[in-house]
Order: sequence, then structure tokens, then C-alpha cells
Amino acid sequence: MRILKSSGIAGAIVIAGLAASPLFISGSARAQDAVEQFYRSKNNIDLIIGFTVGGGYDAYARLVARYMGDQIPGKPKLIPKNMTGAGSRIAAAYIHGVAPKDGTAIGIVDQSISLEQALGDSGVKFDTRQLIYIGNPIADNNVVTTWHTSPVKTIDDARKIEVALGATGFNTSSQYPQVLNTMAGTKFKIILGYPGGNEINLAMENGEVAGRGSNSWASWKATRPDWIRDKKMNVIAQIGLKRAADLPDVPLLTDLATNEVDREAMRLLSAPTAIGRPFFTTPGVPPDRVKALRSAFDATMKLPAFLDDAKKLNLDINPVSGEELQKIVADIIDAPQPVKERLGSVLALIEREKSK
Repeated sequence: MRILKSSGIAGAIVIAGLAASPLFISGSARAQDAVEQFYRSKNNIDLIIGFTVGGGYDAYARLVARYMGDQIPGKPKLIPKNMTGAGSRIAAAYIHGVAPKDGTAIGIVDQSISLEQALGDSGVKFDTRQLIYIGNPIADNNVVTTWHTSPVKTIDDARKIEVALGATGFNTSSQYPQVLNTMAGTKFKIILGYPGGNEINLAMENGEVAGRGSNSWASWKATRPDWIRDKKMNVIAQIGLKRAADLPDVPLLTDLATNEVDREAMRLLSAPTAIGRPFFTTPGVPPDRVKALRSAFDATMKLPAFLDDAKKLNLDINPVSGEELQKIVADIIDAPQPVKERLGSVLALIEREKSK
């Protein structure tokens, strides 16, 4: 006990030596061991993808899955599984309420689900704040596009000519065209029900629809670089908080507002672009496993091999941490009520039109 009475530098050295001794094994080390033992016993983590194979969400999910498992203590494999339907709400609901709440299930779904909850959408039957966010590999603007044979090649054209845009459900793919119709005077006809982006792309090529209501600019560059190179599609609007560097002449959604209330509503609609391609796990996962999953995601984003693969696949990487995503989701849901009411009244027109 006398040793604890040492003072000054000598005392600090003695105390530091004690802290480094086996008697002072840190709680974090024990937690690391527990996490490693848990994931070694489980072997696999299900990665539930809310959209069909081959689209932007799927591409990012499968790329992350190839590398992230090795960064988790115990090195479990991430097994991609596509669970489509209702604009990815089925997958989100599964992760929230059905999947094991132990860190063996991860989801990736549409970035707009938190906004849908904020606006009181009855189809979102759970609180997205309860999901535990792990990270997002790409914060990027979304875009509204038309096929090169469409008579609508600009926003001004869309104000004069009615064309059909494909959408997967009540998400960004239908929300953006509806907001443009109501707040910017366009004449888009929204066609709901496509299971995924690939099916809308095929419908564009076949002339079934004239364009696509939403896709991230990064996903277009990754999945259809030839369309961009060969000018087979027109980017007529972008959704984000600032213009993409390589789309300097394409107007932001907020540029098209005609009054301040609509501009703020458009800004709220644009906020989920920071959510991007969100990876999350179930409510109730123990904190040590949450920390391990988030740390593994962050480490994956810096791996040279991961970044090389992303470059080969034309997938941009601009990550957002799980902690940041958790705050963004909360901020969206807690947005000012008048702004939510204005945006909600516009988006309700989608459901009203569908029920006719």
C-alpha cells in the first residue's frame, strides 16, 4: 500500500506500471475477447439487401460484404441475401422486428425510410431511430433521369410534356417526381411497382417508361458507365445539399422551389442523401458488438484492397460513420412540424393517386 503514496514522476511511473499489469486488464480487452468468441461461434452474419441483384444498393452491399467480415473479431462471413418488396420496407421491418437481436443480421435499405417515418407514413410501422446504424459507404447526390429517346431532356421540357417515370414504391423513386410535379410544375406520370432499379432500367430501354424517378449518381457511374459515356440518359435534376462536382449544370431540387416554405421542404427531402446506402443492425444488440461492427465498417472503408475494388467497379467511396448516421436520422425525424406538414401533404398525393 505504501507504493501508492509515491508522488511526482516516480509515483506516476509506479501507477502506470500497475495499470499495465495483469491486475488491470482493461474492460475493453475483455469485451474484445467476448465479441471474438461470439462471432467465431456464429461463423456468418446475414446481410439483408432490400433490393434486387445488380442495382446500386446491391453493388455496395456485396462489395462491403467481401471485406468487412475480416475486420470483425472472430472473422465471420457476411452472407448477402436479397429481400425485396415495398421499396425495401419489408427488409427494414425484418431487421427491426424479426431478425436475431444479437449482431448476426445487418440490413441495407432505401435511404428515405426515416423521412417516411418523419412524415407519418403508416407503412413504416417501426421507429427507424431504434435501428443501430453501422455506416454508409457513399454520401452522394441522387438524380432524376430520362432515356435519350425521351422528348424530356431538361426540367423545362418536363414542365411542358408528360412522360412516365418508373418507381419501386413509396420512396425516393416516386417522391422526387411528385415533389417536382407539385412544387416545380413538371408533368411526370409515376409508375409504381417495379421490384428494383434494374427492372426500371430495362423498362427505359424497352420504351415502357421514359425515365427513372431516382438513383444515386454514384450508382449510375458504377452500374451504367457506358450510358453516361454514350449519352444514353439525361440527368435533369439532382437531389442533395450542394451540386455534384461533375454535374455543375444540373439544377438541385432546391433550386427549383418558388417559395421559401417549399425550399425548406425540398431541403428536408434532400437530407437523406447523406444516409446514402445505410448499413444497420437490429435494436438490442449488445454495445460491445455494436462497437465492433462500427469499427469494422470504418476500417473497411480505409482498406487499400477495398478501395481498389471499388475503383474497378466504378463505386465512389465517401463514407459516413454509424454515429453520424444515427444523428442524421434523429434530425430528420425531429424536423420542424410546418416543414414536415408541407412535404407530407405533397407526398400523400402519391398514395392518393395509387388508390384511384
